[in-house]
Amino acid sequence: MDQTRIDRWLWAVRLCKTRSEATAACKAGHVRTGGRPAKASSPVTMGSRIEARLHGRDRIVVVTRVIDKRVGAALAIDCFVDHSPPAPPRETTGAIAIRDRGAGRPTKRDRRRLDRLRTEEPLDLPWIDVEGAAD
Repeated sequence: MDQTRIDRWLWAVRLCKTRSEATAACKAGHVRTGGRPAKASSPVTMGSRIEARLHGRDRIVVVTRVIDKRVGAALAIDCFVDHSPPAPPRETTGAIAIRDRGAGRPTKRDRRRLDRLRTEEPLDLPWIDVEGAAD
């Protein structure tokens, strides 16, 4: 086989979980081949360079083997060369606020403190003089 549809290839090499997801990515303009937006029916051949925005990440792959049936992950890796930039590091979660069992519903003040903890905004502590620290 020397060519297949781009949506089928993206699904077969496990870059997309479903074929309909691959088709939707093509329709939305998230998949480019040869520097141009690709339709779902665009052909893929060996040596094609595919740029795709999938799952919140830019993927740049070069086709080394054309397949149209879904294969295992170990075989799928051999079908393309990945030139994608490294994935961004996962965000670490902030401190988890734990309330005592039976403490009841949080007050407005408690809720604001919890929101501040989650968004990691600096606390406005009245006893710390931030302006005077530069002296």
